[in-house]
Amino acid sequence: MLEIGADGRTWLLTGPRSGYALRLTENDELLHLHWGPRIALADAEELAARQQLPYWPFEAPVDGHEEYPVEGGPRFARPALSVRTDERRGTEWTFREYEADGDELRLRFADDGLGITLHYRMRDDVIERWVTLANDGPEVELLRADSATWTLPPRAEEAAWRLSQLHGRWAAESRLVRGDLTYGEKVIGSRRGHTGHQHLPWVALDTDATEERGEVYGCALGWSGSWRIAVAQLPDARVQITGGAGYDESGLLRLDTGETFTTPVFAGLWSDGGHGGASRAWHAYQRTYVIPDADQDRPVLFNSWEATEFDISEEQQGTLARRAAAIGVELFVVDDGWFGARTSDRAGLGDWTPNPDRFPKGLKPLADYVRTLGMQFGIWVEPEMINPDSELYRAHPEWAQFQPGRKRTELRNQLVLNLAREDVQEYLWERLDTLLSSAPIDYVKWDFNRCFTDAGWPGEPYPQKLWVEHVRAFYALLDRLRAAHPGVAFESCSGGGGRIDLGVMARTDQVWTSDNTDPLDRLAIQHGFSQIHPARTMAAWVTDSPNNQLNGRVSTLRFRFVSAMAGVLGVGGDLTEWTEEELAEAGSWVELYKEIRPVVQRGDLYRLRPPTGGLSAVQYVHGDEIVVLAWLQAQHYGEAPAPLRLRGLDPTETYECRETGESHRGAVLLHHGLRTGLRGDFDATVIRLRRT
Repeated sequence: MLEIGADGRTWLLTGPRSGYALRLTENDELLHLHWGPRIALADAEELAARQQLPYWPFEAPVDGHEEYPVEGGPRFARPALSVRTDERRGTEWTFREYEADGDELRLRFADDGLGITLHYRMRDDVIERWVTLANDGPEVELLRADSATWTLPPRAEEAAWRLSQLHGRWAAESRLVRGDLTYGEKVIGSRRGHTGHQHLPWVALDTDATEERGEVYGCALGWSGSWRIAVAQLPDARVQITGGAGYDESGLLRLDTGETFTTPVFAGLWSDGGHGGASRAWHAYQRTYVIPDADQDRPVLFNSWEATEFDISEEQQGTLARRAAAIGVELFVVDDGWFGARTSDRAGLGDWTPNPDRFPKGLKPLADYVRTLGMQFGIWVEPEMINPDSELYRAHPEWAQFQPGRKRTELRNQLVLNLAREDVQEYLWERLDTLLSSAPIDYVKWDFNRCFTDAGWPGEPYPQKLWVEHVRAFYALLDRLRAAHPGVAFESCSGGGGRIDLGVMARTDQVWTSDNTDPLDRLAIQHGFSQIHPARTMAAWVTDSPNNQLNGRVSTLRFRFVSAMAGVLGVGGDLTEWTEEELAEAGSWVELYKEIRPVVQRGDLYRLRPPTGGLSAVQYVHGDEIVVLAWLQAQHYGEAPAPLRLRGLDPTETYECRETGESHRGAVLLHHGLRTGLRGDFDATVIRLRRT
């Protein structure tokens, strides 16, 4: 809901539990008023009437109070907007008008010929903010154009803010860390051309929140290229969070007369339900407003990579498909190695036609065969990359990113295509559209296996624009393919979890969480991922034991399945090496997952215990159904797993445990089900309850 003050200069956006208010002064200073619990418009107007900007020598009164700080004038806080022309640098804007379009508020400002529109939209309790810059004057360079600056309410000095973030690296993504925020700035981001394994574009701040109690402020950026989020505690202890596309102020774009740039969305959320309540609000927001077809459950898939790597053939894939179908798999995916001269990672990228030796009649015979087995068919692609040993590179070496006079850096024996070029965009569209039309393909795993290093564009007057234009072209290509092939689902992958953010999630059906499929390592990765993103998007595989990709750890099939059942279940092991007993057990786990899938993929998540050793568990609630997944890493002799108190249940209702037959009233304390389900070290169990 959007409400506007009587003088047209106070605005209040209200969600089911929260409110956000801002005020424009007579001097055209746009000031923040409130972000937190719901308030009335009269309360917002009273806050505006009482607001006094403090004076302190050597400080700017507006610092820490502005909704969108620009560079220029008496300001020392980090600017969200920095522009320059041939004559000057900085912004002196004047207010033009506001527009209220349903639940969206647009505030229009101007500085000479540059129009600056700030957008606000309340989606339940998530506020989406972004900026549109429209140039009607001479050329202007956007050095920095952040999507939003978020201002937190002042707190007593003894109530220190605590910052939560997700950090990591390849095969160890999404590790949650919390620590006190101190004076100065904390900056996270990516300068790699994609979202990155090192940080997810999300932060949360609290002073005393627990998992289920206390106020939490969170922000998440929807951008799949280089990005930056800066959290600043200013000298007066006020806190602001500024974020957007690009990592520094070296330049994003030049806008000629008539050109516009729209920033990605930087979304914000307030919750009084602790970190768990904030996560559930983020999950609900993404299922409702971000993820395509989120009401449709994702199928159980098999992926051929760990079974075959590059050594594939049509006959071999058919054998794997038969075994996958027998255990209940619903989607069969041929990974890398089906195209061009792709017998290793040294060749083939860019040549998106089936290898004639491996698939002499193309992919259609295998896809048709997979369909006769009752499964959908999918493939792996990496369209934004090119091998120097490829027909495409031999024809168009200028299509790769490179700096003139410098060595072209190969990572994983590949270069990055300059997707900002229109001819590259059209080539990829033609190749991928032809591919998806050549066979009954239901699913595409879209990979991105290296970072930008030589992001040059010889002959382009403003080559640094490729950092932004590459991402915009990637989005446009995905959008175009989805429109032309509406039955095809897409998964975002970047060597695991290197491209996970709200921007790519708006265009894909699920994401590959990590290349690390070890079931124990995955618990920590999935715990961090769940802080912001829902299980409906979190792909997780059951692979071989010992884990031959990373650490050689031995684990039971039971532990591997229960770990992967916390998200979108997949199987990635070499099924031709599994025993009949293992295949039968796998079939029973797949059958169980299909039963609980609606609860896991659509339900509200409660993190009962974190994976810090000993017993860890998560709980999903969807309607009358409850599912608990629990993992026991180790226990001392003579000790039974500690009971679990379930959450989110009606204290007046009765719940029956299907595993034990016991009935529980009110707050459910799981004890017997854990003792019978967890038999020793490195064990796991699934417990189902239903409201009776």
